[in-house]
Amino acid sequence: MIALKVRKIGNSLGVVLPKASLEKLKVKEGETLYFIESDDVGYRLTGYNENFFRQVLEAEKIMQQDKDLLRELSKR
Repeated sequence: MIALKVRKIGNSLGVVLPKASLEKLKVKEGETLYFIESDDVGYRLTGYNENFFRQVLEAEKIMQQDKDLLRELSKR
């Protein structure tokens, strides 16, 4: 567990994440982090958008199912 102190940053409050945590999240300065409410009444911080990830998985499934149709459409 990592304890983070809430600090004043300009007119807002924020936390500073340790370098090791940023490396584990695979994010760099300027990238977006997602603060997601989890099922266990807590929160999760992640470097990827779960909704987008699910949409990509669904798109891949559809592309696999309709690969012949998509191949024909790509020739036009």
